[in-house]
Amino acid sequence: MIRLLVVDDHPVVRAGMVAVLGEEPDLEVVGEAGNGAEALALVPRLTPDVVLMDLRMPVMDGAEATARLRSMAGAPHVLVLTTYDTDADIVRAVEAGARGYLLKDAPTSVLTDAIRRAARGETVLAPPVAARLADRLRTPAGPEVTGREVEVLALVARGLSNAEVGRELFIGEATVKTHLLRAFAKLGVQDRTAAVAEAHRRGLIDLG
Repeated sequence: MIRLLVVDDHPVVRAGMVAVLGEEPDLEVVGEAGNGAEALALVPRLTPDVVLMDLRMPVMDGAEATARLRSMAGAPHVLVLTTYDTDADIVRAVEAGARGYLLKDAPTSVLTDAIRRAARGETVLAPPVAARLADRLRTPAGPEVTGREVEVLALVARGLSNAEVGRELFIGEATVKTHLLRAFAKLGVQDRTAAVAEAHRRGLIDLG
C-alpha cells in the first residue's frame, strides 16, 4: 500500500483528489495539508511514501516545502501537482528535489501511474514539462539571473520605485540599482519595462 499526503491550499481540490485516489486499491491517503508548513508538521507523524505537492500556496510554497522534506531522514518522494508550467516553477521544483512534476489537468490514470512510479523512485515529468527542461538544456547557458535580482524585478513589475524596492527587501537604493543593472545585462535589455517583459517571457516572474 502506498501512503499519500495531499498538499493543496484549495479544500475542494484536495477533496477531489482524495476521492479519486481512494478508489485505487493500492493507494491510501493518510493526510491532507493546506500549505507547505502544515505538510512539514504532518510528515514525521504520518510517514507517507509520496507527497502530492501543489506549488503556489500561502505560508510556505511547494518548492520550499519540498526542499525541506527532502532533507529529512527517510524523506518521502515528492510529486508536484500544479496548474503552473513556467520555467521558473519547474526549475525550482526540480532543484528542490521533486521526483516528478505533473499538471492538474492530467488524466486520473496518468496521475495514479505517476504516483506508483514516484513511490518506486522513478522520475515522472508531464510531456510539456519535459519539453521545457529539454529546451533549457539545449539553450546555451548565459549568466544566470540571481534569486535577489528576480526578487527586485518582481517588485519592479508591481510598480515599485527603487526606493520602495529597497525598503521592501531591506537593502539600499544603490544596491537595488546595481541589481537592476546586472539583470538588464543578463537579460539583454536596456530599461525596467523591457527587463520585466523579458523576465516574464523566460518564466522568471509571474505578472498574474
